[in-house]
Amino acid sequence: MSAKVTITTFDWVPEFAHGYVRDIRPRWALEEIGRSYDIDTVPVQEKIPEHFARQPFGQVPILKDGDLSLFESGAILLHLAEGTPLIPDGKEGALARQWLIAALNSVEPYAMQWAIARFFDKDEAAAARFEKSLRGRLSLLQDALADRDWLTGSSFTVADLLMADILRAPAANGLLDDLPKLAEYLERATSRPAFTRAMADHMAHWHAADAKKAAASA
Repeated sequence: MSAKVTITTFDWVPEFAHGYVRDIRPRWALEEIGRSYDIDTVPVQEKIPEHFARQPFGQVPILKDGDLSLFESGAILLHLAEGTPLIPDGKEGALARQWLIAALNSVEPYAMQWAIARFFDKDEAAAARFEKSLRGRLSLLQDALADRDWLTGSSFTVADLLMADILRAPAANGLLDDLPKLAEYLERATSRPAFTRAMADHMAHWHAADAKKAAASA
């Protein structure tokens, strides 16, 4: 892999999305493994052909690593984590891949249904219905975590990185308040210095984007 990679994210997003755009995932992974990165952007409002050429659904993040361009945060995380402590050797590595896929397939869809209903559609009835389903899924996740510090055992892996990011929005809205072990798990993950650095840079990007948009409107 080349020394530096580039993450493509949006040029601007509304304030409610600050902290939750998925470029935070590769940012965090790169901080964990000590690789430097650049940021470039694509428009969020008027999508351009070059964006769709790299990401057929017009989403972010996109990763450029040498001559490789990747979309989908799960695929990007697996690529970045291979050969690093984020995917250990042997059995624990297999479990890390299992849990990363479980995060994408068995937890995130429930979180996304709830988030779309609550924050985008502002449909309180649908949000309540999806919240019930999400709470059930989070309870099962806590049961599966049991007394382990991390999903695969004693080591923080790429699966924990992704799962923790998925849990942040539900936690910020009180959905982990009655799930103390899951809340402690999230706190362990987001207390890591790599997450702190990644989030600081992530938020600096959006603050700069807000300032640029305000200046253009003045």
